[in-house]
Amino acid sequence: MKKIIILLVCSLALSISSFTVAETQWNIGVSGGPEGISGFHISVGNHYRVPEREVMIIRERGIHDEELPVVFFLCKHTRVSQEVIVTLRLSGWSWYKITTHLGLTPEIYYVPVVIYRDGPPYGRAYGYYKNHPRERWSTMEMTDIDIVNQVNLHFISNQYGYEPGQIMKMREMGTSFVNIERKVYREKAGKENHQGEESRSIGEPSRGSKEREWKDDDRIPPGKRKKMKD
Repeated sequence: MKKIIILLVCSLALSISSFTVAETQWNIGVSGGPEGISGFHISVGNHYRVPEREVMIIRERGIHDEELPVVFFLCKHTRVSQEVIVTLRLSGWSWYKITTHLGLTPEIYYVPVVIYRDGPPYGRAYGYYKNHPRERWSTMEMTDIDIVNQVNLHFISNQYGYEPGQIMKMREMGTSFVNIERKVYREKAGKENHQGEESRSIGEPSRGSKEREWKDDDRIPPGKRKKMKD
């Protein structure tokens, strides 16, 4: 009898501990921990019609910011749960393998552009689109980088009604999609002119330093803003 009581107490303690850890991890993601929530996360949630909480939970599980749209893009095209896609990705599957496993083909990643760009990072994908008939696009093998670039191009251009070619230009300069999204958001909101020197730094990292992400975003409360990376 004593052994049963001890086991029950240990089980209860473990459950409480697990809940506390999960709650702590959630608070870190939402309330201004090391990475906090950013306008990019809010925009991803708005575009794919999912709560910000779901976006942040997936991020805390280990999915990189620029891969978050890929998760929801695939969910949208398959109706498969986020859990399935995230689990496959975290187990080491490539985005291409996940795509074909879900019964999809690379053709879904195509974004129409007015001007074909043959340089990196979009040259490989659009070179294939240009040089092969559409019925062969389904046989194209895409890298993780190809898919991340295409999905974010689709996400940002459709979210804001923005010319894809302009997004491609910024990406070619080495700008992160987090910064591209924020620049497009501010431009569409008519706020670009109020940023002064800061706005010009988008897509133009200073010499000898890594690109710095925006430390402020008027879409979220100051206490929850994502801190700037060095």
